[in-house]
Amino acid sequence: MRRPGAMRLVRFLRAGGNEPRLGLEEAPGGPLVDLSAADPALPSSMRSFLESGPRGLASAQRALDSGQHRVARGSVQLLAPIGDPQKVICVGLNYRDHCQEQGAKVPKYPIIFNKFPSAITGPFDDIVLPPDSNEVDWEAELAAVIGKPGRHIEEAAALDHVVGFTVANDVSARDWQLRNGRQWLLGKTFDTFCPLGPALVTKEAVRDVHSLAIRCRVNGQLMQDSSTQQLIFSLPHLIAWVSRFTTLLPGDILLTGTPAGVGFFRKPPVFLQRGDEVQCEIEELGAICNRVA
Repeated sequence: MRRPGAMRLVRFLRAGGNEPRLGLEEAPGGPLVDLSAADPALPSSMRSFLESGPRGLASAQRALDSGQHRVARGSVQLLAPIGDPQKVICVGLNYRDHCQEQGAKVPKYPIIFNKFPSAITGPFDDIVLPPDSNEVDWEAELAAVIGKPGRHIEEAAALDHVVGFTVANDVSARDWQLRNGRQWLLGKTFDTFCPLGPALVTKEAVRDVHSLAIRCRVNGQLMQDSSTQQLIFSLPHLIAWVSRFTTLLPGDILLTGTPAGVGFFRKPPVFLQRGDEVQCEIEELGAICNRVA
């Protein structure tokens, strides 16, 4: 039985179309409900949809309940659920097992960096290897999406500002991040370095965001196999911390860190090559799969 408010929001292109549309997955991997057809007044931007607050979510719920405006999954191209956030905020060294694999101390405070929105790409689109890097790595991550604006948010109220979650791959050029002047931002924000999707899963649909299996496979080989139980700083703590410095707005994306198993700390190190296939999966949220081009 679906819990009230439990939805899987998506953005997609119809076959032969070039205008993004809002939709709902009836079930993971199943048919879609075309929200743009059900309510033409809704914006095509997920960020604008979230800015509309309860009205937009209520309209989506009505469309889901109606069972109308269905679209076959095979006839559409899924896009990143959010393509135009104001901010993509990232957290480094936030899994205990990831600290252990590199012999790093557990941070006293969250380590914050960012990607530019231009790094975002779809859940099944290519990751493009830049000519400026030879050490491109994977990082499966839980991403939280802000649905309600706030500044100086109290930790106890932090989840009230989250609309839901999605799967991310924090693709990283290690040669730029860890050498070449230790350019964390530049190493993280090449175009296509932030695959997202397949859906924005509302928090009502997630049993316990701090107890979800998280995995990454490269060419079918399991590389990361952990749980969000390994998070050092909880999601409410991260939201409270980040909101001390900047106002969080609807559509902002918060990548919460990656677990052990990245390529850089393998012996010998392993990096993505043209033709590789990277699948990142989080329990209850779904999986994204990107070919390396």
